[in-house]
Amino acid sequence: MLNRRRSDRNRGSSETSLIARGTVIRGDLRFSGALHLDGRIEGSVLAEGDDAMFTLSEHGEVQGEVHVPQAVINGHITGDVHVSVRLELAPLARIDGDLRYHTLEMAAGAQVNGRISRQAEPAQRALAAPEAGTTDVDEEALPA
Repeated sequence: MLNRRRSDRNRGSSETSLIARGTVIRGDLRFSGALHLDGRIEGSVLAEGDDAMFTLSEHGEVQGEVHVPQAVINGHITGDVHVSVRLELAPLARIDGDLRYHTLEMAAGAQVNGRISRQAEPAQRALAAPEAGTTDVDEEALPA
């Protein structure tokens, strides 16, 4: 789980942005590729692209919503978190807000203080229409 090589976590992302420890950003942050946060963001974190990866270190902090397809969290988030593909919560992760995810991997010690709900995959198939002249109801059982 947490012992994967960093290159495995960031596959598909050719560029990584780093926000260093001690850096504070006030306002929303949009990114593509990979974002590694050791600092603090006071605003929303929004990913652009289906392969974007957000990593929050044990020193990192977000005060605002997070909307990303993939994430590894080991720091503190105060706000709702929406992860559409895969979320990994490391032992020091703490989320104070609601969590929506598709696939979740959670280590012992990680905390979520809010509602947790899984995003279901959209229906891939439609039900076939009944053939003309057939019914599912037994006509003899109906009162006349």
